[in-house]
Formats: sequence, C-alpha cells, structure tokens
Amino acid sequence: MFDKLQDIEKRYERLLDELGDPEALADRERYRRLTREQAQLEPIVRAYREFCSVDRQLEDVRALLEEKDPEIREMAKEELPQLRERRDELERELRMLLLPKDPADERNVILEIRQGVGGDEASLFAADLLRMYLRYAERQGWKVEILSRHDTEVGGIREAQVLIEAEGAYSWLKHEAGVHRVQRVPVTEAQGRIHTSTVTVAVLPEAEDVDIKLDEKDYRKDVMRAGGPGGQSVNTTDSAVRLVHYETGITVVCQDEKSQHKNFAKALKILRAKLYELELEKQRAERDAARQAMIGSGERSEKIRTYNFPQDRVTDHRINFTRHNLQAVLDGDIHDLLVAVRNHFMAQRLQQSEQASP
Repeated sequence: MFDKLQDIEKRYERLLDELGDPEALADRERYRRLTREQAQLEPIVRAYREFCSVDRQLEDVRALLEEKDPEIREMAKEELPQLRERRDELERELRMLLLPKDPADERNVILEIRQGVGGDEASLFAADLLRMYLRYAERQGWKVEILSRHDTEVGGIREAQVLIEAEGAYSWLKHEAGVHRVQRVPVTEAQGRIHTSTVTVAVLPEAEDVDIKLDEKDYRKDVMRAGGPGGQSVNTTDSAVRLVHYETGITVVCQDEKSQHKNFAKALKILRAKLYELELEKQRAERDAARQAMIGSGERSEKIRTYNFPQDRVTDHRINFTRHNLQAVLDGDIHDLLVAVRNHFMAQRLQQSEQASP
C-alpha cells in the first residue's frame, strides 16, 4: 500500500507542475482534466502526509522512552497511545481512500421523488423531501434544474425529477435511494392521530451520449396536450412529450415546458439516465453473483429512514444514526447525515476488500 501511496504523491507533485505550465493553462480541456485528477488525489496525499508526520512523531516519542529523565519518559508514555490511535485512524482512512472508485461517482445526478403510501400526506411529504434536497444543493453551491414535476391539488407532488449538476454529486447522494417514511399528524387530521406515510427516492447518475446511444428507432415519441391542476395555459398546445423505449418498456413523460422541443430534450436526458442506471444494475448483479458475499441487497423497497415529527428526530435505520432538529433537516441541513451514511458504506467495502484479500 505504501509504495502505491508514494507513487500517488509523486504523481500529485507532477500534476501541480503541469498545472503551472502556460501551455496547460491555454488548453481548457487539458487544464480541466488535470485539475480534476489533482482534486481526486489531494485527499489521499493530504492523509498520507499526515500519516508520515504522525509516524515520525511516534519514532521520536519511542526514543524518549529511553531517556534517563523520569519526567520525559512519563510524558512520552502519555503521548504514545494518542499517536498510535491517530496513526491507526489515518491508515484506515488511507485504505478507504484507495478503494476502487464507483465509475459513476463523479457524475451529475438525476433525483426522482415519488409519493408512496399515504395519499395526500405522502404527496405533501414528497414536496418536503424535494425542498430538502434542493436546499442542500443550494448550500453546496450545486446547479439544479427541475426536469419534471407533477403537483397535486393539496400542494404536494406526485413525482418530480431533478437534475443536480456538480462534480461528485452522485457519490454524495446515491445512498439516498430507498423508501423514506414520515410519522406526523396530517393537517387534515381532526383527532390529532399520527399517520405513517412513505415517499420513494431514486438516484440516477446522469448518462452522457458516449454511455448510452439512443437512435430514433429505439423509442416511440408521442406528443400530447400537457395537463396539470387548475388547467394552466400549458394545456392549449401539444407541448408534452412521451417517450417509450421499445426494448425495456421504460416510459418517460415531460410536460413542464411550453416548448415541445425543450420537453423532448428533457425526456431524452431522463430516458438516457434510466437506461444507464439499468446497465449499472446489470453490472452490479453480475458482480454480486460472482462474489456471493456482497453486503446488503440494495433493494429500494427497504425502508431506509424515518422522519418522526412528534419526537423531532430523523433516524437512518441502515447505520442506527439519529439526530434531532427535524426542521433543520428539512431545510437542507443534512451533510452530517450524508457523511455518516457514506462512511458506513465505505467501511463495508473496506471490510469486504480485506476479507477477499489472501
């Protein structure tokens, strides 16, 4: 591992030199590629350099244990356990950082939110979750585009699809996929009884043209009048677009834009992402069957999180993580939750990697 880390550090130094080259600055594509690689290597190099520093401190402290002065030896004994613990933490962190990357991790994300069980209350909570993710993206400085949104009469949403553009967005949000459960008293409940409703979240890496080739012969395109609550003006033209993929049966409908051309472009983007996700699922299934030891099924039907309003808490059931101040969570303050979930799954992958090693 340490030979590899030394090679990474050398590559990182060469990247910094290249980034200072005027020719690289003049070539936008080359510069973008170099900065991306440098950003990917920086956390590894930073952790490795701290590891080396702590390791040197450990050697110095061990040498102090041989000193004749009893006070110096006592100070060394007190410092030694802390340095050992930090060294072990850094070594584990480095092993996690060196794990093979998910090829989709650096991609943009298409987030799909749909009301589940619970009728109007489920649609209202779907709107709450949509706002939560939009606010989080805003906090991170990510670019957001609403691809499709179907509102309900009570102010909720039946479903929505959102494109979030940011390098690494998929790596942060991919574990949000699953069933999100809410427990609260609906505004329409006269008796004050707590209801349980669900919302499903799907997280798709945005596919690029080079990933999924779509020809016109691969799908059927239908145009129709757009519809929505209140009979908006979008109903007056055939602007809505429906695409049906022949091979898979996947159907995508976009009607938010008044322009048929814009709806068609959005529908193609969503269809391409769905096909890309389908291909990734096939690859994962093949890997899982080969290993037979993969942890977790990844089924989206499994409840992953509960938002409990009476107790003002949110609990992620996969990692036994609970935090309070639910309103802050719904306002997009979820970074600590995403970090905890991300670290949990990285630790699982590290454990699998260590078990698979001879």
